[in-house]
Amino acid sequence: MCSATATRSTIALLQTTSLPTLVQDEIVRMLRAGELAAGAKLNEVDVATRLGVSRGPVREAFRGLEESGLLRREKNRGVFVREVSMDEAGQLYELRAGLDELAGRLLAPIISDAQVTELRSLIAALDKLGAAGIDAYFPLNLAFHDRIVEMAGNGKLLVTYRRVINEMHLLRRHGLTRGGGLRVSNAEHRAIVNALAARDVDAATRAMRDHVLAGGRRLRAAPSLAIPAGT
Repeated sequence: MCSATATRSTIALLQTTSLPTLVQDEIVRMLRAGELAAGAKLNEVDVATRLGVSRGPVREAFRGLEESGLLRREKNRGVFVREVSMDEAGQLYELRAGLDELAGRLLAPIISDAQVTELRSLIAALDKLGAAGIDAYFPLNLAFHDRIVEMAGNGKLLVTYRRVINEMHLLRRHGLTRGGGLRVSNAEHRAIVNALAARDVDAATRAMRDHVLAGGRRLRAAPSLAIPAGT
């Protein structure tokens, strides 16, 4: 991309999205990618320099991420990636299981053949990425689940789901590496799509819920794990 085109793209992006929101999105991306660990300290100046912005938008972004439960501020010490207790992790998995169950209930009766084909193509891509490891697999795994909820057609559900997911990113990375790992995860994905393709509401809701709860069980198999928010 030439510099003029890149400049136009940047201007267009800033016209539709606030700078603090863009900073928040980048920090969330770092959490998803595993670049920020539980308890990691975030420095305003360092983040501002890295992103080429002033400290003001970074300060606002930190405040927004504190409110959403991803960061915590300690007086006289600074801002840190928040750690999640195992009890809280269990609550998040239970909540997400309910949201996924609802998505399956809404989508199963209305899913189109084209949407089934799209989901099957994502599963095929995940099969190929599984051999490359969690860093390659995880972003598409997120996209697969987000797409199912998006297809369900309930905007409020999608907003709530994405907010919960932002608190779960690193938890889910750890859960995916245990109990059979990526192969088991994608087998569960295939069961979900098969139930949706059959327009079987009960089977779809059960498969969606069971997949989430299985992820929670895989995570609890390592109780000594340090758990960051945003997993």
